[in-house]
Amino acid sequence: MTELLRRGRASLAFAFFAQGAAFALLVTRIPAIQDRYGISDALLPVFLAAVPVLAGVGSVTTEQLVRRVRPSRLLRWSQPVVLLALLAAGAGGQGQLAAVALALGVFGLSVGMLDASMNMLGVSLQRSYGRSIMLSFHAVYSLGGIVGASLAWAGAHWQLALWVSYLPVVAVLLPATLLGSRWYVDGDAAAPAAQGGGGGVVFKLLLPLCLVMTFAYIGDSTVSNWSAKYLKDVLGSSEQLATVPYNVYMVTTLVGRSLGDLGVRRFGAAAVVRLGALVAAGGFAVVAVAPGAWVGMLGFTLLGLGLCVLVPQTFAAAGRLFPGASDAAVARLNIFNYVGFLVGSPLVGAVGDAWSYRGAMLLPMVLVLVTLVYARSFATSPGRYGGGHERPRTADVGRGSNGL
Repeated sequence: MTELLRRGRASLAFAFFAQGAAFALLVTRIPAIQDRYGISDALLPVFLAAVPVLAGVGSVTTEQLVRRVRPSRLLRWSQPVVLLALLAAGAGGQGQLAAVALALGVFGLSVGMLDASMNMLGVSLQRSYGRSIMLSFHAVYSLGGIVGASLAWAGAHWQLALWVSYLPVVAVLLPATLLGSRWYVDGDAAAPAAQGGGGGVVFKLLLPLCLVMTFAYIGDSTVSNWSAKYLKDVLGSSEQLATVPYNVYMVTTLVGRSLGDLGVRRFGAAAVVRLGALVAAGGFAVVAVAPGAWVGMLGFTLLGLGLCVLVPQTFAAAGRLFPGASDAAVARLNIFNYVGFLVGSPLVGAVGDAWSYRGAMLLPMVLVLVTLVYARSFATSPGRYGGGHERPRTADVGRGSNGL
């Protein structure tokens, strides 16, 4: 059992890594995609908004599918679709708007299914382990994002065509993820209907976690979409220095998530979430009052260390709250990932235009602080996964055509 769980954890971690790399390769090359297809500035927001909206549809669809199909099967086949859609997004010709719209649409739908099923497996595997391991999966996702962003920078630096940049990555990750999927662990040996059924999920109880997820992604999207502009236009940095905050944010996110599980085991999930919210709020405050670029960079460093724990622990808390319907809970919660991503950037931009961008940084600060009100929803005992689950439970392991 220990060896099977270890293999399941390693294979799922690689799936997180691959998704982090694929997503980073897409979002960091949006300007190149716009240029390649001749997408106007007025039309670009429509394309960008469509991806998270369709991802939410994919997550809702996953909740229905896991009533009959195990999450491991959904993850096994949705990840190749995401990678192929990424390649297709870079392979079209000038002016082929229908082609890129189709590619991004498929990417959005499949990434919603992938994110939901990936976190379902993470939650159930954590339950089987009997201790906190969820943050480690998201740490590997951050590592994949750093690798993907670095590869995107290399492609832009060498002025490679998009499909030339994407093809080697897809050629490596697609067969590797399919091979790794042989060892996915579906967790508790409950029927898919019992795990995925939505009847056991009371949305009123799930709502606090949905709000935390939304607030966390509003904070995350603020960093990813506004950090460079803020440093350059508000704090007066050079264009080159303005590219640094997001990289710093990603690195500190990786560090925080790598250490986070140890904190959960020792102090409990609620304490880690409270500390993360306070550190993130402090980061936004530092960014808002920063007199110059280097102090602003310190703020973005704090943001990475604080925000990084919120999303993984929110998924884990949903699994603890609805142990008999954790798949459905995770799928519904995952929708608010995209809500926060969709709302965050326009909200900060609107406040910045109407008031000031320094003031706009206080908005996600306040929302992150609201997380403190809901910290009790994360309560676990130090050293335990939560609810006394210290001993690993029986796990189903799917291999090849028999299990998947």
